[in-house]
Amino acid sequence: MTIQLIAIGKTDSRELETLVLNYIKRLEHYIKFELELIPDIKNSKNLSEEQQKQKEGELILKKLSTSDILVLLDEKGKQFSSKEFSSVLQKRMNSGIKKLIFVIGGPYGFSETLYSRANQKISLSKMTFSHQMVRLFVVEQIYRGFTILKNEPYHHD
Repeated sequence: MTIQLIAIGKTDSRELETLVLNYIKRLEHYIKFELELIPDIKNSKNLSEEQQKQKEGELILKKLSTSDILVLLDEKGKQFSSKEFSSVLQKRMNSGIKKLIFVIGGPYGFSETLYSRANQKISLSKMTFSHQMVRLFVVEQIYRGFTILKNEPYHHD
């Protein structure tokens, strides 16, 4: 299985980018992992929120194949403990899927088309985080999930 993280926009913080790359490198020990960055929509100031979500959704959908499992990182999604999330990863691996894709949307969330295509919605917290920080949190939690599955000493109860 391959895990892919798709995110809209670039990171303007070198520190966050370095941390994300650090966890991606750690993940290589467990699974094939890919980070796909979709550039910000040009002239977004001239678009309504709905139009921007629609355009971002179209760009994301172009990256998917029909067999991919799509997980949206969304404030309305289900919250998990780290151990519960590791079980989600294990179940997805056991199901024989080829690609599990997590998506961090743009500033206004996701289009209805993307919500319709999604297999699951996950919320990291009831709090709001910058999209740049969410990248770090997601990659770290995926790494943590694998260390839990391997009974390695990274996670403490």
